[in-house]
Amino acid sequence: MPQAVAAVMQMASGGAPHQVVTINATILYRAARDEHFRRIINAASLVTPDGMGVMLVAKILGTTFPEKVSGVDLADRICAACADDGCRVFFLGAAPGVAPLAAEKLRAKYPGLQVVGTQHGFFDAHEETAITRTVQAARAQLLFVALGSPRQEEWIAAHLGECGAAVAIGIGGSLDVFAGRVRLAPEWVRRAGLEWAYRLAREPKRWRVTLTLPLVVFLALRERLAHVLRERFWKRGN
Repeated sequence: MPQAVAAVMQMASGGAPHQVVTINATILYRAARDEHFRRIINAASLVTPDGMGVMLVAKILGTTFPEKVSGVDLADRICAACADDGCRVFFLGAAPGVAPLAAEKLRAKYPGLQVVGTQHGFFDAHEETAITRTVQAARAQLLFVALGSPRQEEWIAAHLGECGAAVAIGIGGSLDVFAGRVRLAPEWVRRAGLEWAYRLAREPKRWRVTLTLPLVVFLALRERLAHVLRERFWKRGN
């Protein structure tokens, strides 16, 4: 997490626009099946492991991460850093009224935080030009986009250059959390990697989303097996 926050803050200090993706099992599964979406993820300046499913998949494929870096936790840490150094942020997404409330609560939590604008996520394609101009006029350096996946990643990839922000991060339902409309799982549940079970218990209609976890693990196991077989046959051939 400290490395991710430092990387984002360095990007925000200037230069070409950067997209940051916090990838969970659902996003990873979509990227594995959708070439256009996969190109967006692969082109991002920073991708962080958001969830124990991604941590498990990485381990199967021979990579380990020091810790999970979720969208809501990363956004919170970045807001704390922005309050210290004066970086200007803009909140885009969620239902009408949520982003201003999230901004109010985060300003109270982190005095000095400059939230220079908010915009709800219920807009049509013909409104996008006006929205990008609003972000640009606010001179935001960091743009938090809470439109849900894959819409937020695709929107950032298509419009970040028009917004003038140095960094844009897709943060899913984080604004609802910051506004107090949605509660995170207890800390012990999050540490145990059981957030998926907590969300499923609270929102049973999410069961289809939960299915992506075993599916993406299956893909990882298949890839691992293919790699082992390729190595074995290559050694035999040489």
